[in-house]
Parts: sequence; structure tokens; C-alpha cells
Amino acid sequence: MAENAESLWLKTARKPMYWVMMASICATVLLAALLIVGQFFFDLDTNMRDFLSPSDAPLVMATMIAGAVATLSASVYLSDTCGIIEQQPSGFFDIVSLICSRVSMIGITGVVLVMLFEVVSRYVFEKPTLWANELSLWMAGFIFLLAGLYAMQQRSHIRIYVVYDLFPRWLQKLSDITSVLLIWVFTFMLIWGGYNEARDKFLRWETFGTAWDPPLPATIKPAILIVLALVAIQALSNLIADWNKMPEHHSPLDDIDEVEIEDIRKSIKE
Repeated sequence: MAENAESLWLKTARKPMYWVMMASICATVLLAALLIVGQFFFDLDTNMRDFLSPSDAPLVMATMIAGAVATLSASVYLSDTCGIIEQQPSGFFDIVSLICSRVSMIGITGVVLVMLFEVVSRYVFEKPTLWANELSLWMAGFIFLLAGLYAMQQRSHIRIYVVYDLFPRWLQKLSDITSVLLIWVFTFMLIWGGYNEARDKFLRWETFGTAWDPPLPATIKPAILIVLALVAIQALSNLIADWNKMPEHHSPLDDIDEVEIEDIRKSIKE
């Protein structure tokens, strides 16, 4: 997204956020390059176990901090504009969900880079890793959860309109209230039943039991409950934002992406 694109919510803070993003990305790339070059060519005594306990490895700690700042600042900056097929934010919680969605999108890139590193390391340098599979699973877990929150914000989750479209507007509103209420009941019951287990796994920092042994259970289990609570809040935000909208009628034509079709036509002509 271009720096001069129309701002949704950052306004005057957009340009400073852009420079924070660029500086932190450059710092992350530089530090990561130092770690990789040092591992392959200078026998630098650094490995992926240091990323699980970086307090004794200053370079690793600096890389992790720079990466966290880069991810957060990039997510905030990219959430300030909407794609062509995205819905404009209208609810009180939409900006939070958009930021989380950008974290998920960046995470997909991270998974691709991890797998690329594994392929190059294994087949070019003959140094396969013990951590690439676990790290990709770890990242994919968070991506999956945040993608669910994004789907709720975009109203792109599975909905069956065959009967809903036949209802008068007052009955559609009643159906929407019932749906949100059921989401909140489900969320409450799941948090009620899973809180103690999630807390215990986090406090004892439960690990995955593999050679690299990352704390997947200690982080994923609490994340499920947290993101589910965010989904429930987003559902309420959608209900409030859509309350005064005119009745909608849906058809298979709604799934047609005119922009994508036009891009295909242009590519064929070229």
C-alpha cells in the first residue's frame, strides 16, 4: 500500500508510523542476516534454542525485539488502508480486527520464509534444521486464529441466506441478535471450561516435546481463548454497525469479483 494512500484512521500519525515500520524492518533484516551469515560462514555460536530463551544472547534478543516492532508497526500501518475487496471499517472494534488481520497476513509471509530457509539449508548447505516444522506450526496456529477474527469483521464467514432473505427486517434483526447471543454464550462456556487449563499450561510454560521443544501448548491454548473473546466482541460490533442498514438480498452473483475478472481480461489482452 502506498505511503500516500488515503488514511482510514492514523491521519497525521501515518507518516511517522511509516518510518518506524521501515526502520524496524531494516534493523530486523540486518540482524537476521548477521545471524544467518554467522551460522553458515563464521561458526557463530547461536542457534534457534536461543530464540526460546534469548536473555543470554544479546544479538538474538535484539533481533526478536526488532522483529516484534516491525510486525506491530507494519500491521498498524497496513491497517490504515483497505483493499479493493475489503469492507470499510464501520464498527467500534473494526480497527483492532484489521490490525490483527495484518499480523496474520505478515505471518503467512513468515511461514513461507521459514520453509524457504529450511529448503536452502537442507539441500544447498546440507544442514537441515530441527526447528522449521515446529516454527511453521506455531506461526500457522496464530494465523488461523487471527484469520477467523478477520473473517468475522469482513462478514465473510459462512452464512446461510436462503431463509434469512425471506424474513422482514425486524425478524432479520432478531436473528442477528440471536446469533450474537449464541456466540457470546459459546465464548463464555469455552472460556469457563478452558481457562484453568490454559492458565496452567502458560504458568508452567508447557512445551511441545520435540528436539527444538517450543512452548506451543503454553501459547496456543491461551491464544484460543483470547481470540475467541475478540471474535465475540467483533460480532457485537458488527451487530451495532449493521443495525440501521437496509435489508440485504443475496444471490450467487455476489461471489463474482468484478475487479479480478477485469484484471484477467487485461492480462489476456496483454
